[in-house]
Amino acid sequence: MSRPVEQIAALTVGAVETVSPGEIQILLEPNAPQTTALNTGSPQGFPRINGYLLVPNESGAVVGLIVWLGVERSQFPRRTGLKDFGVIDLPFPLRRVTITLLGTLVVSGQRESGEPTYLLRRGISSFPSVGDAALLPTTNQLRAIIEASRPEDARVRIGTSPLAANAAVTVDPDKIFGRHLAVLGNTGSGKSCSVAGLIRWSLQAARNARRGAGGVNARFVILDPNGEYAPAFEDLANVRRFQVAPRPTEGASSFALPAWLWNSSEWSALAAAAPSVQRPLLLQALRDLRSGARLAEPAERQAARLVRSYKVALEARVAQGVSGYQGFPQNKNCGEQLLNVGADAELHAGDVQVGQLRDALARLADAARAVAARRHWETREKQGFNDFSERDLREVLMAIEAVLGQLEVGEIEAGVSEDAPVEFRLSDLPDHLDRIGAEAPGGQTAQFLATLTMRIRMMLADRRLGPIVNRPDGEVTLEGWLNDYVGADGAENGEVAILDLSLVPSDVIHVVTAVVARLVFEACQRYRKLNQVELPTVLVLEEAHEFIKRAEKEEGATPNPAQMCRATFERIAREGRKFGLGLVLSSQRPSELSSTVLAQCNTFLLHRIVNDRDQELVGKLVPDNLGGLLKELPSLPSRQAILLGWASSIPTLVEMSELPEPQRPQSQDPNFWRVWTGELARPIDWARVAAEWAGQEVPGDAEQEG
Repeated sequence: MSRPVEQIAALTVGAVETVSPGEIQILLEPNAPQTTALNTGSPQGFPRINGYLLVPNESGAVVGLIVWLGVERSQFPRRTGLKDFGVIDLPFPLRRVTITLLGTLVVSGQRESGEPTYLLRRGISSFPSVGDAALLPTTNQLRAIIEASRPEDARVRIGTSPLAANAAVTVDPDKIFGRHLAVLGNTGSGKSCSVAGLIRWSLQAARNARRGAGGVNARFVILDPNGEYAPAFEDLANVRRFQVAPRPTEGASSFALPAWLWNSSEWSALAAAAPSVQRPLLLQALRDLRSGARLAEPAERQAARLVRSYKVALEARVAQGVSGYQGFPQNKNCGEQLLNVGADAELHAGDVQVGQLRDALARLADAARAVAARRHWETREKQGFNDFSERDLREVLMAIEAVLGQLEVGEIEAGVSEDAPVEFRLSDLPDHLDRIGAEAPGGQTAQFLATLTMRIRMMLADRRLGPIVNRPDGEVTLEGWLNDYVGADGAENGEVAILDLSLVPSDVIHVVTAVVARLVFEACQRYRKLNQVELPTVLVLEEAHEFIKRAEKEEGATPNPAQMCRATFERIAREGRKFGLGLVLSSQRPSELSSTVLAQCNTFLLHRIVNDRDQELVGKLVPDNLGGLLKELPSLPSRQAILLGWASSIPTLVEMSELPEPQRPQSQDPNFWRVWTGELARPIDWARVAAEWAGQEVPGDAEQEG
């Protein structure tokens, strides 16, 4: 058995030449391995970009990542054991490598065989010095660098590290899902397979941990705008699939998102409601319908409209001065008007349901009649009114103000919020808006509301969208929707819900996506409020750059659907962790993603990225001294990625575990050549495509059903 000093000498490949806080340059020995090192316990490539070197120090060994290697020409040969530097010779090549410091490898214990065990600690307690030896890590040391040192960090195996003796790369679901994950890379680099694999491997690891003690209480909600994830989970039991189509495929349910589940911001964004007139009236209509109102106007509103009109009329008389309530016929007209106020107030007091409002209307009726009685005179032949004073009219106006005050309180106390998920008939909304516009003061209000009502009626008439948002009364309930889309108690109806949004009309896709995400978020939020614990849930968003676009400077004051969708996901990114909602984003254009959302992602899985803007952005995700690690991104093959962030102790090149063909999302490259040459058949029936596209009866389906 070789002694420790001999082992160190056998593994030495060079010496430290320069030291800085960011990097260390090492001059390799002439006899250092040229391509493959065979003295580390198993063959490993050396020198290699993203390979590892050790520099021993007082506390263990500094771990360095190779980020640069090159050859320099020396005028004098450097030959081991010889000191003939005075001899003139041909230029001799000297190899140098640059390493970036990752942490410190320390001895943590000893196996039964007497072999030490190691632990990687982040940070450098003691920097190397010039002349220190640089060593190749052994197989056990490589595994200690890559493999998790704590059991909780090794719960889910996602792949191996090709540059660390194929050490297993594992993650902790609490870290990778609990603090948001971004999977970034060009199309065809393996993003979708990585996302599907992470879900599948996590569920399998949880089942293994339970050892038959019951099902896995997990919740994954996948927003799938391309319709590619359904085949990836067909072998799992109770996968909940929802499709937007006239006739969902076998095993899938019809996607439903009733419009009464939408809040006021989502309605305003869809209808492009202007904040000055349209938005307040839209909110009023939503409050009315959620409160149970239909086309019949509530008694409280009728009373409010009437009392306000009397207020305007009496204030106009006061503004005219004595000519408005003194002298004939003004005194007669004013007296009759006060009697009308009393009669109408008494009439509406019998219709309203709010007790305090009813009492206020009764007091108004008494006040108006009392003022009219004081000025009234009557003889056998005729009757009339003496001149009124301003004090008389202001007495009635004070009683009117008291009624209006009670009306506002009653609306706040008895009404339902415009954002409450209370069912109402969508077909009533445009008619109710028309009624509000017709009765509102000013002749232009109805015209301002025309675009709102037109948009809603177009949505109802759209055969693709109508069945999604306009379900029959009672068919979908809030409890049932949460049970189907978020998951039942104990995940009895399955751990994965796939929402195929590929056929949602493009003009409402952002609103639909935002509504689903908000409902999942608020469900987790309210669960924690009621139970004082989180409900772990994962929301997966494919093509995230389409739904969480970076904010533009020229955005207007009225939010459009894309802005509203971005705001929803930014809120989830900021606050979701507190309520147990994790976010998984998959995108091929990270430079187009919201910087707020990216800043809240604590773990990144970076596949091949070629675009220079995208490379520049992801380069900012790691410290400056590790920036060289990401320079390999343009050349990464499929299935290989760089894992960095909260879920990984150090940035790691990982080769993702391979999924069998049936378990991969349908995102493979098209087979042009095999179709061109006839090897693969592609029969065409445009009649079926056109009928399904238009939401009509698909030819041939009726015969099959019969």
